[in-house]
Amino acid sequence: MPVVGFLHSASAGPNVLNIAAFQRGVSESGFINGQNTRIEYHWAENQYDRLPELATELVRRQVAVIATAGSTTAALAAKAATSEIPIVFNIGEDPVQLGLVASLNRPGGNATGVTLFTTEVVAKRLGLLHELVPGATRVAVLVNPTDATRMESTVRDVETAARVSGLQIDIFNASTIGEIDAAHATIVRTWADAVFVGPEPFFFSRRVQLAILAARHAIPATYAARAYVEAGGLMSYGTDTGDLYRQHGVYVGRILKGTKPSDLPVLQPTKFELLINLHTARTLSIDVPPSLLARADEVIE
Repeated sequence: MPVVGFLHSASAGPNVLNIAAFQRGVSESGFINGQNTRIEYHWAENQYDRLPELATELVRRQVAVIATAGSTTAALAAKAATSEIPIVFNIGEDPVQLGLVASLNRPGGNATGVTLFTTEVVAKRLGLLHELVPGATRVAVLVNPTDATRMESTVRDVETAARVSGLQIDIFNASTIGEIDAAHATIVRTWADAVFVGPEPFFFSRRVQLAILAARHAIPATYAARAYVEAGGLMSYGTDTGDLYRQHGVYVGRILKGTKPSDLPVLQPTKFELLINLHTARTLSIDVPPSLLARADEVIE
């Protein structure tokens, strides 16, 4: 029975639906977890320094495939640990620049996967936030410094987009529950007009806390995934996370059937969704422009 080693930078609880989508993708090739394959989940619990050790453990186990998700650090740790075992990554940065693959169409080597180039998405999300809160001039950006690669790309992309929109950007770091609380307290004291929450697995696991803080301090906030809005957040724009994990699983299944990673081009999602929580908007006394409501893929009343 082939073993799939699944390496994730965050924790299991907030990713239940993502894991179900991943397993659906694997099953499309006929591999059912617990029947004719076994998926072993290894969670770093947001401790990024544990990822190299966990990746090395999977190599020692001689798993058939290593699937990485949650952060670029997980993919880089797996790549550093083995040049032989197939790796299927799920990341938000450019895998060519990171050295994970030779090119998107012809990955070469032992790695391929799914990638979401964040530059255009960040610019779009910041633009939607400005459209929702047109009077905003100062935006607080929340990032996690322990995920250095993602933090650097988020800050770079949001600063580039802000210059086009004429917005002032203030960067706030948070890598623990307490630091999220402290960051929001400082954001309120500095009179920021809105919050841009970076696409980060740790923040995803704390989405209820983030939504509560935004409501408590009456500050508009935008997020990267629908789960934030379902938890009470104001607005999200990003890829369909469930479909991203399903595609991730599809590639793992194809490799289990014998396809080489070098023969599988890196996938890029084409479906993005805009969600607005109208109840939260009313609570914040925000009148959502009809043009924005018309473009929303889903409006939560």
